[in-house]
Amino acid sequence: MIKNARVVNRGKIAESDVLIQNDRIVKVASNISDGEAEVKDIKGHYLIPGIIDDQVHFREPGLTHKEDISTGAMGAAAGGVTSFMEMPNTKPSATTQAELEKKYATAKATSTVNYSFFMGASNDNLEEVLKTDASQVCGVKIFMGSSTGNMLVDKRTTLEGLFSKVPMLIATHCEDEATIRKNLADYKERYGQKLSAIHHPMIRSTDGCYLSSSMAADLARKHGTRLHILHISTAKEIGLFSNTIPLQDKKITAEVCVHHLFFDESYYHSLGNKVKCNPAIKTVHDKEALLKGLQDGYFDVIATDHAPHTIEEKSKHYLEAPSGLPLIQHSLAMMMSFYHRDELSMEFIVDKMCHSPAELFRIKERGYIEEGMKADLAIVDPELRWVVEKADLVSRCGWSPLEGFEMKGKVTDTLCNGVWVYENNKLTGVKAAERLAFRVGN
Repeated sequence: MIKNARVVNRGKIAESDVLIQNDRIVKVASNISDGEAEVKDIKGHYLIPGIIDDQVHFREPGLTHKEDISTGAMGAAAGGVTSFMEMPNTKPSATTQAELEKKYATAKATSTVNYSFFMGASNDNLEEVLKTDASQVCGVKIFMGSSTGNMLVDKRTTLEGLFSKVPMLIATHCEDEATIRKNLADYKERYGQKLSAIHHPMIRSTDGCYLSSSMAADLARKHGTRLHILHISTAKEIGLFSNTIPLQDKKITAEVCVHHLFFDESYYHSLGNKVKCNPAIKTVHDKEALLKGLQDGYFDVIATDHAPHTIEEKSKHYLEAPSGLPLIQHSLAMMMSFYHRDELSMEFIVDKMCHSPAELFRIKERGYIEEGMKADLAIVDPELRWVVEKADLVSRCGWSPLEGFEMKGKVTDTLCNGVWVYENNKLTGVKAAERLAFRVGN
């Protein structure tokens, strides 16, 4: 029994008790008799559905010196994330059904929270992609721009085949490779060894993003594909999306990530490669436009693109340092900064991080605090002030771009399938994960 909770659900906040039996929510009401239930009184705190993060990189197999499914999932639990969808650019890449199922087997044995994995597309694996079971896998991932893992899909005929034949959701990383390569050559010629992270948003430019994302949208419209464009980073791209179509009817959807909302190009001077990511963090104008686009309904979900690398890798010269930030432990804390500035309400944050991912990916039985749903929940103390410190980081990479930042608002407890996986600001060590299941069709 969770008593006196400020339950955030479907755009409303109501003080309620929530009764959980086994892995299910069995009753939500204003005053439930204790009976024989274990009671946790959280008066003054929010109770939200477990966050669903649709884009993470946990680096297993092949890159586990950075992170693995176990440590990534523990970081998720510490951040109130009860379900994640992980990307295929590991070593080997998840571009065959056999490799995909190996990842599921690993997660079943080691994950603290619920999991799903994207099937990876390449320039020559269409037959393998078409074997993917839409009821058991969150989607197909296409890298239309190069990033960690060398999974670039840049042949127009391959893209036409994927967009025309894949019946399930396609998620895309959109950056135009030719634009990036030209920009990189130009900047190398101009700056040589003086090239640094401050040049990253000019190399991986607005035009490069727009060329690729607009092509993806055109392909989706042409073939009637369900398309989800990940980590939009520019003001220019917002016009590719609609805010007038209900989410359940949308064929083309978009994600905005916490770091593109939180950081801007000024942070390259102090954090350097620690905020180097693909697509790049861009200008203050872009950051402000992304927030406005989110407020106005152009973005359907908020995610992290959690992408850890070691500090040694990040400390290399700009040209050698990999792109990506470890963020899953602090995604809600980052969004609470917008809540405390009255820029986003708690109900809105919950919609974009919990409800909408469940609807967009058609996840069964999760994403809401309602009777009969799986008991995936997080408790949030909205007034708790704290500082991000290295000693508290869960990710194997052992660093965060947020170290030293003072936060207000924190996840204190996380329930996954009715089990405390994070309690009183500590991981419990319990693994309660399940493989996510998906509705096929509307």
